[in-house]
Amino acid sequence: MRSAGEWPVARRIDTRRLILEPLRVAHADAMVSVLADDALYEYTGGAPPTLEELRARYARQVCGSSPGRTYGWLNWIVREREYGGTVGAVQATLSRKQHEMVAEVAWLIGISYQRRGYATEAAEAMVAWLGHNDVVVVAAQISPRHAASVAVAERLGLTATSTVIDGETRWTRRRA
Repeated sequence: MRSAGEWPVARRIDTRRLILEPLRVAHADAMVSVLADDALYEYTGGAPPTLEELRARYARQVCGSSPGRTYGWLNWIVREREYGGTVGAVQATLSRKQHEMVAEVAWLIGISYQRRGYATEAAEAMVAWLGHNDVVVVAAQISPRHAASVAVAERLGLTATSTVIDGETRWTRRRA
């Protein structure tokens, strides 16, 4: 069991078709084009970041925790194993609730790489890794209109709750 303020450090995760690389600022150069399609923001809001905005965001995130270490930040860039191309990202924000580590997870796959099962494969690998690193509860906030993300959550074994925040349903799963 880790002490308060001590968070797991992202490590490389390999799947059959993907490589999840711990985030580096240099990943912004490849990710800016993955994030450039306005259609990615249909359910979450926002707009594509500029390269400078993305570099600044990644510079904050690579430290692995929030100021004061209240939250742990784990971020991975998702690459295709065969071609090495960047296809998206997965992330987990860690917190402690009643002495249990909770991970708020998210996944994002670029529009041109969707409908190949990459989101499920990457998210499953991340959630398995989190389970081996003391995470007890996995949660995600998902727009009920986003059928693809709902399907990923279901494949992860998450269950929709009655909690809705900003139009997004909270999905959760407790490790057995």
